[in-house]
Amino acid sequence: MLALGIDPGTAICGYGFVELSGSRLKAVEYGAITTSPKARPQDRLLTIHTELTALIKKYQPDVMGVEQLFFNRNVTTAIPVGQARGIILLTAAQNNIELVERTPLQIKQSVVGYGKATKEQVIYMVTKLLHLPKPPHPDDVADALAAAICTTHCMNNIIWRNNH
Repeated sequence: MLALGIDPGTAICGYGFVELSGSRLKAVEYGAITTSPKARPQDRLLTIHTELTALIKKYQPDVMGVEQLFFNRNVTTAIPVGQARGIILLTAAQNNIELVERTPLQIKQSVVGYGKATKEQVIYMVTKLLHLPKPPHPDDVADALAAAICTTHCMNNIIWRNNH
């Protein structure tokens, strides 16, 4: 199973493809789609859509995991992130990809074993679980890989339940 994890954002949209084979996880490809702060908002969203579509066409994931929108103070940041999420969900629908949405707490629980883990703990565990030569950078990429790892766990549990 190949899972695509996404950490939504308009400036930096992290992505990570993680393959689950048996019980082994492997990072297939990861990085970030970046946009210029000088670009018009609609052009930034178009860039995310275009580049994400190209990645999906190239790697053909079975499922996409996206972090649910969470904010506690900064509404100004939440709106563009929500717009990026909308583009990501649209891209999943256009490509007929199963979608799994999880909260940041659920993703951290799945990857670290503790829902209130620090960013550093998530980066450390992502690096170890995927046997990466160095920690993924920027943090958005580590978050996307964590979302992909969580998605493989979720889908594996669903498949197991359906077969038992």
